Amino acid sequence: MSAPTAPAERRPRPAAFGFIFAAAIMNSISFGIMIPILPNLIKQFAHGDTAAASEWNVLFATTWGAMQFLCGPLLGMLSDRFGRRPVLLISIFGLAVDFLFMAFAPSLMWLYVGRILNGLTASSYSTGNAYVADITPPDRRARNFGIMGSAFGIGFVIGPAVGGILGDINLRLPFMVAAGLCTINWIYGLLVLPESLPPERRTTSIAWRRANPLGSLKFLRERSELLGLASVNFLFFLAQNVLPTIFVLYTGYRYGWTPGILGFTFLASGVSQIAVQMFLVGPVVGRIGERGSVLLGAGLGATGFLIYALAPTGLIYLVAIPIFAGSGFLQPGLMALMTRRVGPTNQGQLQGANQSLQGISSVIGPPLFGLTFAWSIRHQAVLHLPGLAILISAGLLLLALLLSLRVARAPSPTLAPAV
Repeated sequence: MSAPTAPAERRPRPAAFGFIFAAAIMNSISFGIMIPILPNLIKQFAHGDTAAASEWNVLFATTWGAMQFLCGPLLGMLSDRFGRRPVLLISIFGLAVDFLFMAFAPSLMWLYVGRILNGLTASSYSTGNAYVADITPPDRRARNFGIMGSAFGIGFVIGPAVGGILGDINLRLPFMVAAGLCTINWIYGLLVLPESLPPERRTTSIAWRRANPLGSLKFLRERSELLGLASVNFLFFLAQNVLPTIFVLYTGYRYGWTPGILGFTFLASGVSQIAVQMFLVGPVVGRIGERGSVLLGAGLGATGFLIYALAPTGLIYLVAIPIFAGSGFLQPGLMALMTRRVGPTNQGQLQGANQSLQGISSVIGPPLFGLTFAWSIRHQAVLHLPGLAILISAGLLLLALLLSLRVARAPSPTLAPAV
């Protein structure tokens, strides 16, 4: 297949980028809102049975990850064929409907249907990344991907706080408010958001054999430079699952932390991540390059996890928060390197493949880390190491660092992106 002509670089569109950033924040806030609320709503449906609520909570999490794994590639390819705008609008609308399901669900099964629906349509972050790649020159992508990544930090600062405050009034009120915000975002996008992928840059048809998880993984496997970077991305995704899975249980067991301390820790973590990804990624990438950013992020993330796992006191754990926030350097540099290796017609397929990898990690991670933590505290006489699950995450990021030394290199300037 002949190499495509390199596209003319386009100026970033501030209004369009602002919408994509706002959509990513809404997605992360929606996840944050559920942290203090969804388990309690499930427990209410389970008639106060904590064990049953925990089992349902794991099912909800793994189902959502499985939906991402199954549907991410198709949504990515649809955005390459029909444009980013319609896929983004479908995703935001699906998120609003999901919140309404949660707000008015009369039973656990209806609540579960809402989660499935959100998993089917939740592509605002991956399609947003494709949009960013469309409108941003390659040399500025790492900076903008860093800003996109800061949306997670903002969501984890705002989301749990909003969920907790509104949930004290009514357990379903946070979902109603979130549904309203998503609807406003959807209407704004419908009326204002421009398309970033013009018709002449779109794929002419959908390769259905690739519009599935196995097809998307084949897309990565066929591109040797892309496969190595995708492997680093998967290791990062998998390692990140440990804290959402065991953080509350681990810190309560080891340090006796109260809800107030947990809330402060969420705040400190979120602010640290925002500071790194919004204000430091651009200057750091400008100084040490995208490869250096990936290596720095993997190294600081592994160090932070190591301290989290071995910290004998809660104070030492807190000291590691700004160190671990440095893991935020990894993905902006990595995404910039990956988007350089594909042409404009395949940015959505690339992001769909990445979403599938994230879905796989969301299915594997909770049982891996949850069961490891349970084993470690039940067998203290054999191995007194309650932070064993976090040590595994440190090892995964160390492996990502070693792999990055080999694969995280800028593509040759003489080669056009593969299609």
